[in-house]
Amino acid sequence: MEIKDFALRLARLRTQKGVSARDMSLSIGQNPNYINHIETGRTLPSFPGILYICEYLGVTPAEFF
Repeated sequence: MEIKDFALRLARLRTQKGVSARDMSLSIGQNPNYINHIETGRTLPSFPGILYICEYLGVTPAEFF
């Protein structure tokens, strides 16, 4: 999965959940711009970060990817 694909998948799942990038960032204990930076391709989350994101979104890593 490329960075842009990861970013698009994250944005799609977050939108389906009906939460803003800022609220999601804060809910998983990150700075307010964390999810925005991932969705715009500026950064990628660490492996634990991916697990937190998946848990928050209610999907398994396999379902995410």
